[in-house]
Amino acid sequence: MRIGLFTDTYFPQVSGVATSIRTLKTELEKQGHTVFIFTTTDKDVNRYEDWQIIRIPSVPFFAFKDRRVAYRGFSTALKIARQYQLDIIHTQTEFALGLLGVWIAKELKIPVVHTYHTQYEDYVRYIANGMLIRPSMVKYIVRGFLNDLDGVICPSEIVYDLLTKYKIQTEKRVIPTGIELAKFERPEISQENVAELREKLGIRPEETLLLSLSRVSYEKNIQAVLAALPEVLEENAQVKLVVAGDGPYLEDLKAQARRLGIEQAIIFTGMIAPSETALYYKAADFFISASTSETQGLTYLESLASGTPIIAHGNPYLDNLITEKIFGTLYYQENDLAGAILEAIIATPDMDEERLKNKLYEISAENFGRRVYEFYLDLLISKDFQKLNPEEAQPITKRLAKSAMYLPSKMIALPVNGSARIIKASSRQLQKLRRRGWY
Repeated sequence: MRIGLFTDTYFPQVSGVATSIRTLKTELEKQGHTVFIFTTTDKDVNRYEDWQIIRIPSVPFFAFKDRRVAYRGFSTALKIARQYQLDIIHTQTEFALGLLGVWIAKELKIPVVHTYHTQYEDYVRYIANGMLIRPSMVKYIVRGFLNDLDGVICPSEIVYDLLTKYKIQTEKRVIPTGIELAKFERPEISQENVAELREKLGIRPEETLLLSLSRVSYEKNIQAVLAALPEVLEENAQVKLVVAGDGPYLEDLKAQARRLGIEQAIIFTGMIAPSETALYYKAADFFISASTSETQGLTYLESLASGTPIIAHGNPYLDNLITEKIFGTLYYQENDLAGAILEAIIATPDMDEERLKNKLYEISAENFGRRVYEFYLDLLISKDFQKLNPEEAQPITKRLAKSAMYLPSKMIALPVNGSARIIKASSRQLQKLRRRGWY
């Protein structure tokens, strides 16, 4: 299969979306597919250095200077997509490159699927100080973009519930982004390496290390962890918090630590090298996050892949991820955070290797790539079915609902008349896919 991924952000720009896209590209290529990335230009990259990465002329986005928006080259992108004979387009943004991907898909008459990564209500305040787009407007903008697509991938149950609330009619499937386990399992990291890092950070062996690792911004809600720390320290003075990362809210956090008088219990490391990330996870007793704005949060997966349990604000995604106490402790009200930390320290069992192994496959990049490809196949079959049967070109959910409504009165007729036609059409579609080498 020849797949086009359309995104406004990609490496060398660093973000969770860029990481998710590269992971998907890698896994699809392992399955034998050819993947092309249509993205923006970047001053640090030669525009033509990789024929499978098509960089569209772009300028910095006014609200986020480290992000870019394409402004021309769209007709050229269509010519390239046609030349590369794309079978399906997968958009990863609702902005310029996403709109371009939808347009090209319609021109080429191929399916287009979208991954909805961001809860924009939490970020519109950055655009013209919230004066241009208000949170109440987001659902209408998102609905306008998504309702004409063939499918939507939701990285978590949170996103699925959000889009359902927005009344998105397009087919939705929950497929969490997986991670490359080898980057975090890292058997070569020894206990000596872990001990050296803890000593470097000034944390004694008997102390509990809580690790916050993320971009240091207001939305990550690290301030809630700091606010809970005095109560924790009253009960257990052997707790240290390491805030690893940099960002616009770092100085505010340092000022908050001074006001609370807890500077001695917090270590601000600043930005750490990506090669050290797994070492920090392994050195920690718990990874901690009070964020309520994550649609998924790859850091949770990275922590588990490193064998480190989690303390986090619960949500539908984490409810499905943290299924046992060995994997972490969740809380649901901010004033319960201190209690959750103390409970985790006392009550978290030792990690069970067999149960961890099963959990790791569930969150693996391999599983992620397989499930995305299965969704592609379903959409291709559905698209072909609609071409063969234009009178039945309805979303699957509507067809199922309609069938369910008439099921009692059609209990005998449907299997004979309806199913025979569907099976015959599906057989033709599967044969077509096999000839193309997709199935």
